[in-house]
Amino acid sequence: YFVHLFETAKTLGELGMGPRTITAGLLHDTVEDCDVTLGEIEERFGEDVAELVDVVTKLGKIDYRSEQSKQAQNFQKFILATVQDIRVLLVKLSDRLHNMRTLHFIPKEESRLRIARETMEIYAPLARRVGLYQLASELEDLSFFHVNPAARESIIEKLEELMSENADDLERIRFAIKQVIAEQGITARVKGRRKQPY
Repeated sequence: YFVHLFETAKTLGELGMGPRTITAGLLHDTVEDCDVTLGEIEERFGEDVAELVDVVTKLGKIDYRSEQSKQAQNFQKFILATVQDIRVLLVKLSDRLHNMRTLHFIPKEESRLRIARETMEIYAPLARRVGLYQLASELEDLSFFHVNPAARESIIEKLEELMSENADDLERIRFAIKQVIAEQGITARVKGRRKQPY
């Protein structure tokens, strides 16, 4: 259990969150899984941390079972409306990321598929909506791995084939963009990345 809490907190640290949010990440499952009360968390870590843990716990109890994208959009809107503090969503997304990284340990395929679909339909789009594109991409790819492994593998093979054919393209395009920007007197950093299979 500790590894999950640590990894959630570590992701929050990588996102640049402060000590209270990271502490909430470390404690987000304690009320549900341990003999600890919100009062004890508030006493030891303060009202702010206790409130974050409370809302993350409540958010985790909401059951989502629909596979209709319209329902997924409504659920996303509900979460955004419910969450008054964006830190709650960041804790929940960090929690979900580690859950997805370890999803292969869940023995029941039905459970893995349900969690992967829920992640693909709800949490990855939410991460994208709040500007966490790298986190969203990882959530999508991890979900894709479980939802449709054959399609994902086929796409990976095609991406690798294209990469070997066009290995220098990304650097050439990056260099050309840097030149155009520099000619305009703009100081900028140009980044590029390979597309994820999803």
